[in-house]
Amino acid sequence: MKLALHVEKLRKDYVLKGETVHALRGVTFEVQTGEYIAIMGPSGSGKSTLLNLLGCLDRPTAGSYVLGGRNVAQLDDNQLSDVRAANIGFVFQSYNLIPQLTVVENIEVPLYYQGRLDAANRRRCRELARMVGLGDRLNHRPTELSGGQQQRVAIARSLANDPYFILADEPTGNLDTATSVEVLDLFQKLNARGKTIVLVTHENDVAARCKRVLRLRDGLVESDELNRRG
Repeated sequence: MKLALHVEKLRKDYVLKGETVHALRGVTFEVQTGEYIAIMGPSGSGKSTLLNLLGCLDRPTAGSYVLGGRNVAQLDDNQLSDVRAANIGFVFQSYNLIPQLTVVENIEVPLYYQGRLDAANRRRCRELARMVGLGDRLNHRPTELSGGQQQRVAIARSLANDPYFILADEPTGNLDTATSVEVLDLFQKLNARGKTIVLVTHENDVAARCKRVLRLRDGLVESDELNRRG
């Protein structure tokens, strides 16, 4: 199988009030293309730090992060921004939609910022809206949608740039149980189509839907196991 991403001996230190905090102490793992992996860990485990590094929102203190065959660990801010825009699809707990834009315009946002919003990609964005079950709401604005529908828009937007992987941060955190199940069903459907998904969660029920669970504790990988139910 092809590698989607590989991290090797990843370390991240912060200086807080004159003291060095070792948020990540040498994390190593890889994700194959087509995997669906949950990253879990208690508060202070390094989960949020790892999320920021995987999303190219920050740089590690040491170690390598190979994404699509390229070590992105020591790129500058502009280079990281380019990698982020072109190669990673983000899904956040709070949806992060632009209120003034319609469903399809929100899905188009990543392509707009990359200067790639041609007729073919506009059609593709409409197809993505239909794929997540919002084909009849293309011109609705976020305020006219339920929380679950807004998260579906966010998932479609994450696919607009055809990313190496989707990075989902607590994607069901603001949703009720029934709507959470619908969103997780959608992730499962996307994964069945070959999409690579890295999902950060603190909920065991959510992690149980993934194929693999990686647990962090004190800045290290505590366990990395295949999910029998995933």
